[in-house]
Amino acid sequence: MRRDFPSFHLSCGWLQQLLLVFLKLCFTFAGPLRPLNGTECTARGPASYILVFTGHWSPQAFPKQYPLFRPPAQWSKLIAVSHNCNFRLWEEGAQASAGVQSFSELGVTVELMKAAKEARKRRTVGTMYRTAGIPNGIGHSSTELLMQPRSSLLSLMVKMIPSPDWFVGVDSLNLCENGRWKQEVTVDLQPFDAGTDSGFTFSSPNFPTSPQESITKITSQMPNHPANSFFYPRLKELPPIASIKITQQNRSPDRQTLMSNHILPNSIMTPLDCEVSFWSSWGLCLGPCSRGVRHRTRYILLRPANAGTPCPELEEQAECVPHSCMKRQ
Repeated sequence: MRRDFPSFHLSCGWLQQLLLVFLKLCFTFAGPLRPLNGTECTARGPASYILVFTGHWSPQAFPKQYPLFRPPAQWSKLIAVSHNCNFRLWEEGAQASAGVQSFSELGVTVELMKAAKEARKRRTVGTMYRTAGIPNGIGHSSTELLMQPRSSLLSLMVKMIPSPDWFVGVDSLNLCENGRWKQEVTVDLQPFDAGTDSGFTFSSPNFPTSPQESITKITSQMPNHPANSFFYPRLKELPPIASIKITQQNRSPDRQTLMSNHILPNSIMTPLDCEVSFWSSWGLCLGPCSRGVRHRTRYILLRPANAGTPCPELEEQAECVPHSCMKRQ
């Protein structure tokens, strides 16, 4: 019996070593635990936020064709949705949904809200939020958000009024990072074209784009056309036309976030150069050829603003030559 002990001890030791190797291999290939698709939030519990949308659409920052009446520059109601990675309210480079089209063209929210409600049944959308519109280009609106870990992404849209199909917004902004809710997020917003209407200016008539194009960002150079209301060839990029600020609230009852009604001043002055028409044809020469002169004119298409290039001469004259002379009767 004593001769069996060493054999039994060796067998147990070998099994222990084999078990340790197996466990090491399991941990090596498993790696650290990662959230699904890198977007799942592992924060403990929900987070309460205050969302403030601020419009910076002023005649000083955007002087070209700035809408002053019928209707004046203003913002529609804000539509916001909390969701996970399996839902998109809108996406740059993708085609606009029927809901995005009706909202960006007409400001109608029915289709957008219907799609969000259907997605909520599939547990890809958490909560939907709306704020009142802003009757001016400069101003702000706000709403409270309650973000849950299972839907930590935020998307929103605000239509520019008037415009063919232009809007501002954010797509899938993640308010949770490294298992914690972010304290504060500020995002400057630029205009987007929904790709469903072919207008160039704020007050362009409705002319459907066929075939429909993708959602694209509007820049100071694109669309590259002088008639474009955002065409500022001297600028590398447009100034922010709006912004959002999202601030986490202290949920204790003895402290509340106070909202200020102060409208932030817009000190951005975008230079707007003068634009003139082409020259007209030369007029006829009257009088003796040696002393006669002829004239041509042009007119102002767009007056300068904010220290932009002033307008050139609108009238030009030149001496007559014999073959273009006409003697007065």
